[in-house]
Amino acid sequence: MNAFQDYYPENLAHCYGCGRLNKDGHQIKTYWDGEESVTHFTPESYHTAVPGFTYGGLIASLADCHSTGTAAAAMYRAENREMDSLPAFRFVTGSLKVDYLKPTPIAGELELRGRVKEIRGNKVIIETSVLLGGVMTARGEVVAVQMPKNFGITGAVA
Repeated sequence: MNAFQDYYPENLAHCYGCGRLNKDGHQIKTYWDGEESVTHFTPESYHTAVPGFTYGGLIASLADCHSTGTAAAAMYRAENREMDSLPAFRFVTGSLKVDYLKPTPIAGELELRGRVKEIRGNKVIIETSVLLGGVMTARGEVVAVQMPKNFGITGAVA
């Protein structure tokens, strides 16, 4: 089964968080699990905030990319289309809010679970929970906006 990010065209597959073509990035992979989306990611020792705990910026980055990928998949699902059909749906972050509920130890695999709160026009609102061992440590909300057609074209300004 392909991940949502596997459908991103080459010119849009370089994102640090989810780009399959960014060898130095996180390269997260997101899938449907019923009505929720799911991503797994294991922080490394260099993702440290303070010894033993995961850097909050990493958590925000994971929630952001997980949510924009979920937004694209949700729009395809809402239109009953396959993710490789055209025109392509790609989303960028209009707003990102993260609530850190408790420190996240660097102690294994994180699970991110996304839920579509709303689809309205060219915007999709996604709520993503970050869990470690089944315990929610952070919650993010992303307003994902459909990417303008000329976004990502060198020299173009949306």
